[in-house]
Amino acid sequence: MKSIYSVSNQDRLAKPIYNDLGQTLLNIGVVLSDRMIDRLKEKGISYIYIEDSSTTDIYVEDTINGKVRSKSLKDIQENFTTISKQMALGKAVDIDGLSPSFSTIVKEILSEIQSNKEAVSMLSDVISYDSYVFHHSLNVTVYSLALGQKMGLTDPQLHELGLGAMLHDIGKMSIPIEILNKQEKLSDEEFDQIQSHATVGFEMLRKSHTLSLLTAHCAFQHHERIDGSGYPRNISGDDIHFYAKIIGIADVFDAVTSNRVYRRAMLPHEGMELLYSGAGTLFDKDAVDLFSKIVAIYPVGLEVKLSDGREGVVAQNNKNLPSRPVIRVLMEENQLPCEYDLDLATELNVTIVECETTIGAYTTAR
Repeated sequence: MKSIYSVSNQDRLAKPIYNDLGQTLLNIGVVLSDRMIDRLKEKGISYIYIEDSSTTDIYVEDTINGKVRSKSLKDIQENFTTISKQMALGKAVDIDGLSPSFSTIVKEILSEIQSNKEAVSMLSDVISYDSYVFHHSLNVTVYSLALGQKMGLTDPQLHELGLGAMLHDIGKMSIPIEILNKQEKLSDEEFDQIQSHATVGFEMLRKSHTLSLLTAHCAFQHHERIDGSGYPRNISGDDIHFYAKIIGIADVFDAVTSNRVYRRAMLPHEGMELLYSGAGTLFDKDAVDLFSKIVAIYPVGLEVKLSDGREGVVAQNNKNLPSRPVIRVLMEENQLPCEYDLDLATELNVTIVECETTIGAYTTAR
């Protein structure tokens, strides 16, 4: 796996690239040209998988079945677009009419997660800027449900959490796309408008007769922080519902590991470092610890350097210890080529010390 900024002319794709609707843009085996690479950058692609004869047997497992993901994304986009049109026309938003569809999506995603034996892999594929909210809502649902399951929530609780996660950003349907995608620094007025999405979403959802009031509070509280520094009400500690604490972690992680018009995506380990920097102050520390155990911090295919000087790529994640993956070693410390697997879950004296990083500016309000 390479950053789009480090791939070269004549590199060959090892995994298809899809657009924001799940349609294939470039298929496996395509040889990249400079023009293709430029177009992928314009599309907001962060990382792509490149063929290498030493890693042809390494398989990148998708967390969610492709068909389920495409259908879920399509339904979310259609439902959110309906809501956006109703708001633009000044009509009452018919959440109750759409809630059965959202409920079905959550059930399908939960079924996928419960049957998945692997750590949750990076979910940010191709995301066009105009469709970011739809992808983000789906990804936050996946991360939240995976974390909720790890915390031992019951199926009814997971379903309630999933609906809250899917609809946490529904208030953004009231914000002009040019503000959501603005590359420059937001004005104070624009910043306030962005922050208003939490209250707008709450007011919209709390009027529903088919959704739990807790679903509305997920939208209301997902930007609150345990030290009281969040918004819109600056509540803290136990005043924040634990669903919202879960969604807040998933929301930030997906936001920073997705390519955005105003900054490049972080890799998962960088996103996790950011969460840990706020553990105990911004985020619940126990929840962050559990989240680190269900997310593949080092994606399969990532090029890494080890503490003893050896180099290679991540070949496989260990589900219960994703921070210690299996590494396909391709270069010894004396720079001699080689090819064998090293399991960091058993070789505890060896650590990952370097890999491609893309940390950019992060704005919590978005």
